[in-house]
Amino acid sequence: MVILRSKELRNLSDSDLEAKLNELHAEYNTLISKGYVSGVDNPGKIRETRRTIARVLTIINENKQQGE
Repeated sequence: MVILRSKELRNLSDSDLEAKLNELHAEYNTLISKGYVSGVDNPGKIRETRRTIARVLTIINENKQQGE
């Protein structure tokens, strides 16, 4: 997956953000499970995926607060 920046994420709708979040969680779980079994080729990808998940969650929460 490509690294998603905040500017790109802010242009997405709420449903797109939720879909992207589910996709990122699935990728993160795959990377973690591969890491336990055989090792990861690029451990930085785990870190970047985790940070991207945090970015998406932050933007979702900001959108919810603006809607209130």
